[in-house]
Amino acid sequence: MVKKVAIVGAGISGLASIRSCLEEGLEPTCFERGEDVGGLWKYSDHAEEGRASIYRSVFTNSSKEMTCFPDFPFPDDFPNFMHNSKLQEYITAFAKEKNLLKYIQFKTLVSSVNKRPDFSFTGQWDVTTERDGKKESAVFDAVMICSGHHVYPNLPTESFPGLKLFKGKCFHSWDYKEPGLFKGKRVLVIGLGNSGCDIATELSHTAEQVIISSRSGSWVMSRVWHDGYPWDMMTVTRFETFLKNNLPTVISDWWYTKQMNARFKHENYGLMPLNGALRKEPVFNDVLPACILCGTVSIKPDVREFTETSAIFEDGTVFEAIDCVIFATGYSYAYPFLDDSIIKSRNNEVTLFKDIFPPVLEKPTMAVVGFVQSLGAAIPTADLQARCAARVIKGTCTLPSIKDMMHDINEKIEKKLKWFGKINTIQTDYIVYMDELASFIGAKPNIPWLFLTDLKLALEVYFGPCSPYQFRLVGPGKWPGARNAILTQWDRTLKPITTRVVGSPLKPCLFCSWFRPVVISAVSVAVFLALF
Repeated sequence: MVKKVAIVGAGISGLASIRSCLEEGLEPTCFERGEDVGGLWKYSDHAEEGRASIYRSVFTNSSKEMTCFPDFPFPDDFPNFMHNSKLQEYITAFAKEKNLLKYIQFKTLVSSVNKRPDFSFTGQWDVTTERDGKKESAVFDAVMICSGHHVYPNLPTESFPGLKLFKGKCFHSWDYKEPGLFKGKRVLVIGLGNSGCDIATELSHTAEQVIISSRSGSWVMSRVWHDGYPWDMMTVTRFETFLKNNLPTVISDWWYTKQMNARFKHENYGLMPLNGALRKEPVFNDVLPACILCGTVSIKPDVREFTETSAIFEDGTVFEAIDCVIFATGYSYAYPFLDDSIIKSRNNEVTLFKDIFPPVLEKPTMAVVGFVQSLGAAIPTADLQARCAARVIKGTCTLPSIKDMMHDINEKIEKKLKWFGKINTIQTDYIVYMDELASFIGAKPNIPWLFLTDLKLALEVYFGPCSPYQFRLVGPGKWPGARNAILTQWDRTLKPITTRVVGSPLKPCLFCSWFRPVVISAVSVAVFLALF
């Protein structure tokens, strides 16, 4: 019999899951509490409880060639980094092109997901939904959770002594929409992440004064990389990942720090991370350094305490007459419709095998798609996660024993501690992770074989950007257009920016893009050997 799969959420992870289920011959039913697809990227003028929320000015941090579904390139004329409305347009087009909308029940809230009494034998779930005040229950053979991790704001008010005395406004960045209400105000933004920096730089045009308070600092990158090309198409490559993971640690750390400081010296701007060698997710902001130079945004350390009208920082300085405090302090991870014991199996933390599968279930009939973060884009990651989940649910791929899964999880946690400085993080190394998932389902491109059989493609795959098309080149879900998409990705990148033609568009030289790190690495190794 065809297995019935319940999918929670119709954002990018939910759409990827619907499509993957259909590819594997499963029967998906997707429940979406909103009125449209898109999830996080569906902008609303007001924040709604239980849903992700973005501000009006949000743009993507990943370029379009690195962001797309692997068999659905963006149109040539779409900008490389898109406003949220443009990405929503693309997501809607994908859902229509793949005929996914008919599998979605909109305005439907999933209120509970519980194991059936015979779960150890059937692996089935009771899923209770609510629509227009009416509750319904149905039995499903599997559940794919795709509700995202930007839903429940983390508001650490207890961490700031005196905040209860503060008479100004306090709210989370989840509630922020646009800068008009802050004209002439004095604003303190707590948190140096993407949202905090975006909001601070936007407010700098209208507010009287804006200060960002940061506890640990952060690397700040520009979307515009060497020679004006998109940052991720120049840095997210297989060759660069190979060097990063195989060079001696001291050299790899030095190289990473040098890359991060290439645009400006973070020490001079008060942005330098406490541990600069950690691969914590950098901030992407093209204007923050200029705002600091112009004095429209200032950086301060952590807040020691609040008074009725001011904030006193750890260095003893004071920001007086504050009108508003915006907490850009991230999100908590929660699945209120699910028993915590199902996905929290290690020190009360969300613990997933391959960042997808709860390891302690008697039957592998639940998957969490989209609960991961890396320098890579969310769409191709979710697509590959969904393909893995669908094949496990179908039975085409099998999971190892609980013991082996927990051992693998513990090994990954140790690596996360080394790379990211903490174990309870959803961060991961993009290419390493994508290759791991692709290998699991037999979709990883064979690089040595490509060099023997298709040199032109091999050079682009290995030294060029690791674009999503690579993961539909071979294996289940293979897309016939993948090769051509890879070989023409720079054409689509240059098309929207060459609106005034002054010569032939110049693509980056593959040799030049990897020659620089090779020379740097060779010199570094020579110096290292000479000194030690």
